[in-house]
Amino acid sequence: MDELKETIAKNLTELRTHAHLTQLQLAEMLNYSDKAVSKWERGEAIPDIRVLIKLAEIYNIKVDDIISSAATQKIVKPKLDTGKKRLLIILLSLGLVWFVATGIFMVFFFIPLTESYAWLTFICAPFACAIIATVFSVKWGNRITNMITCSLIVWTAAVIFNVFVNVFSDFDKMYFLYIVAGAFEVLIILWFTLRKFYKRKR
Repeated sequence: MDELKETIAKNLTELRTHAHLTQLQLAEMLNYSDKAVSKWERGEAIPDIRVLIKLAEIYNIKVDDIISSAATQKIVKPKLDTGKKRLLIILLSLGLVWFVATGIFMVFFFIPLTESYAWLTFICAPFACAIIATVFSVKWGNRITNMITCSLIVWTAAVIFNVFVNVFSDFDKMYFLYIVAGAFEVLIILWFTLRKFYKRKR
């Protein structure tokens, strides 16, 4: 067991160093504390299987490459273009949202009954982008990006609701909407802050 701890500790240190990541940056990506990462790299603890799988995804290698002493030469040169690929996937996905929004706009624009409301498709696009960004953030991001994207969902939803109410009704007390959105924002901040303190104890 001690030999396994030493092997994993050495491999994790080399991987992180080669990827130019600090312990804090890696901890944020794993939703763990930097103290936990430090313990793994000192051989005082071993990451559980879920963390090992996540680490393998981050470094674009296999779990065996992390726990095997014979894989040292292989793991010190991981494929570090994963971040660029993920960024490209995210940008393409967001671009697709605007492409679809443009298509819907064109359809509505040439229909007499909906022509004057066609522009509303572009008001909805940021909300769809926020949802997609949140999905990718949960999968690949960290606590900060998760908090930001969740906030974007709340505020883009508030703006959409405000615009639609102004267009289709005469209701003018929309400040209530932003009070509710502000309350949700506070809940989001509290949630991610409490999660941070909880993870520090692990």
